[in-house]
Amino acid sequence: MAQEKDEPAAPAATRPISLRLGIEVLRGIAQVDFLPSAVCGLLFVAALFAAGWQYGVYGLLGSVVGTGTAYGLQLAPAAVGAGLHGYNGCLVALSCAVFLDPGHPATLVVAVLGAVVSVVLTAGLTTLLAARRLPVLTEPFCLVATATTAAAPGFRQLWHGAPTPAALPLPATGPTGPTWDQLWHGFFANIGQIFFMSQWYVGLLFLAGLLAASRLAALTACAGSATSLVTAWALGAPAEAVGEGLLGYNGVLVAMALCGVFVAPGAWSAAYALLGAVAATVLTPAIDAVAAPFGSHAFTWPFVVTTVLFLAAVPAVPRLRRI
Repeated sequence: MAQEKDEPAAPAATRPISLRLGIEVLRGIAQVDFLPSAVCGLLFVAALFAAGWQYGVYGLLGSVVGTGTAYGLQLAPAAVGAGLHGYNGCLVALSCAVFLDPGHPATLVVAVLGAVVSVVLTAGLTTLLAARRLPVLTEPFCLVATATTAAAPGFRQLWHGAPTPAALPLPATGPTGPTWDQLWHGFFANIGQIFFMSQWYVGLLFLAGLLAASRLAALTACAGSATSLVTAWALGAPAEAVGEGLLGYNGVLVAMALCGVFVAPGAWSAAYALLGAVAATVLTPAIDAVAAPFGSHAFTWPFVVTTVLFLAAVPAVPRLRRI
């Protein structure tokens, strides 16, 4: 999702093919958080395996399939090398593991097919949005995951009475005053929920991956998480939902996107990014409510909608500058 850059490394042409592919797959996972960094991707994989071995396997599988599909379709080598065709596949496969039965062969098939389709959607949306300098973001993942979860109950091989999905916000019932433990758990869970993981220690590992690649990315992620946490708390969100990061993960992504990734960092862009984080936090339960009647979920739609609209407004704001 970010620009095509990485930590200093040997030219790609001098690397063995297996090493090059491995780096590109890891970059694809790191690009979920805008970072084309293999080191960051490796720490992200470790975080997924810490949450559950099946999540680690599905996350890697999605990036492998997405990267391989991009090669097969002969898409732009620079974009493939930066991991820009792996992150949507990673999220699609992970969503299958979280919302469906990860141990069923049909889920594996859907994860692979969904990752392939996400690459085609990425290529198509890139062409459509290029003229307006708008990024694709996680829209391919959102489209595939929305269709998959909405259709799953209609297919017996896919629907097995799975429990409530990890990223589905709870209704506004129960206590609204989070405890100290819920607050600091929620701070890290907001970062982990980008990958559907609610455990605070998994979110901490993801934050370590961000810090290993970019201090600015880690700082904006923390600022976005804190802003979303305060917003959800102030508006009376259920304390349990706040503690599990169910309302804050979109705000984290928006904050990162609007300060340092697509907009030049600075005091004004930081304020703009935090405003976007507030908007995405409020939009998350709204989109969930819209999606609920047909069995789907918000996913990262609030991030996509907020970021695209805020980026579209940047040229009209003299104090902000697109990267």
